Amino acid sequence: MGFPKNFLWGGATAANQYEGGYLSGGKEPSTLDAITGGSHTTSRKITYKTKEGKIESVTREKSLPTGAIGYIDPEQYYPSHVATDFYHHYKEDIALFAEMGFKCFRLSINWSRICPKGTDKVNEEGLAFYDAVFDELLKYNIEPVVTINHFDIPMYLADELDGWSNRKVIDYFLFFCETIFKRYKDKVKYWMTFNEINFLRSWTQIGIHDSSLQGKYQAAHHLFVASAKVVKLGHQINSDFQIGMMVAYIPSYPMSCRPEDVMESVQFNREQEFYIDVQVKGYYPAHKLKQFEREGVVIKKEAGDDELIKEGTVDYIGFSYYMSTVSSANPDKVKFVGGNQMPAVKNPYLEESDWGWGVDPLGLRISLSKLYDRYNIPLFVVENGFGAVDTVESDGAIIDDYRIDYFKKHVAAMKDAIDLDGVDLIGYTPWGCIDLVSAGTGEMKKRYGFIYVDLDDHGQGTLKRSRKKSFNWYKQVIATNGEKLENN
Repeated sequence: MGFPKNFLWGGATAANQYEGGYLSGGKEPSTLDAITGGSHTTSRKITYKTKEGKIESVTREKSLPTGAIGYIDPEQYYPSHVATDFYHHYKEDIALFAEMGFKCFRLSINWSRICPKGTDKVNEEGLAFYDAVFDELLKYNIEPVVTINHFDIPMYLADELDGWSNRKVIDYFLFFCETIFKRYKDKVKYWMTFNEINFLRSWTQIGIHDSSLQGKYQAAHHLFVASAKVVKLGHQINSDFQIGMMVAYIPSYPMSCRPEDVMESVQFNREQEFYIDVQVKGYYPAHKLKQFEREGVVIKKEAGDDELIKEGTVDYIGFSYYMSTVSSANPDKVKFVGGNQMPAVKNPYLEESDWGWGVDPLGLRISLSKLYDRYNIPLFVVENGFGAVDTVESDGAIIDDYRIDYFKKHVAAMKDAIDLDGVDLIGYTPWGCIDLVSAGTGEMKKRYGFIYVDLDDHGQGTLKRSRKKSFNWYKQVIATNGEKLENN
């Protein structure tokens, strides 16, 4: 019993939060390169130009006006431009991952590093960079797990084609995927199409200017078609490829046994499961079609789209799990707190992180059980973690017992899901295994890693890497295949 012998222990990152190398090696800007830093209390801003050439900014949660284009202001600080500089430190970092005993490493490929404008022009220097990264991983027998698209799009496609609102982007994305599938077909086995597809809704993530329900769901349809085409293409190029989807999963509990509260939780959970239903079951669920009728949303499809989505279902479900939330039919009883890319409702039975995220290890077992019962295909926990302020002691030590406690309970929950619920779980890649820029706020002080990176919220620091106490704890967990969880 316990974790399978071939269980993929590792860690997860994203290019826009970790890689850096802005405009290095032939890369051109992506949408996320136009987002400034923020803080616990202030929002990140998108800088852009209007049609008239006027420079404006807006919070990243909002869409840009029609026709507006992304703009990099030389007076602003943009965390993605250096991030924590994997671009220049990949050998050092991968050696540290190997020291921890990683069996896999989840990273994303920056689309605008391979196809600078997102079109059909290929940048050989960008391809060579990832060749070097994969070779370094494989040298240590670390399996690359690649997210093809993680929360961004080449800025040219956003500015000139209105991003995923435009069906032409499907073909450009397919060209990008064919390029990397053929190039890395003997180096990468595990792929995921779109990171947290249920959160793709704005100019920053998918390049769209219309974030109405019609605009959001039309873009989502294009993403579904693209994913299905990519799955089929990947299997043609290498039948051993395992190509999954990725969703942010935040289970919602009813605030009470009042039926209205239960129905609210059903509706909340349905919105996440909709994205899984389409990519795993291969069709739009009835409740979503009814919503479209009520809201006047009309999805424009081409002939064969439904058949394509049915044929291009994924091999596994990758998902992030950080927290749970609560649903209530009575808005007066709802207290919103911080959450992963969305406001969550405070659960009085849970402790919270410094950023207001409810800590719910049992929620991970609940999520694994629900997802496996519903879909019956392999699962992969590709993000999970605890953002906190770490203190460097005078002797250089970083004593992050709070992080160890969080992970210990979540690993135990996964073990229960395997042993007691029969869940088929592929692996576990904690988020930000090395410190990186927070996606939500652009901060560095909100740290997740087992490895500390000397960098502050303003981009100042040496970028020196240091092992935290959790580094050796996770090394022990991997070495014992999840059997030894004590914090020594």
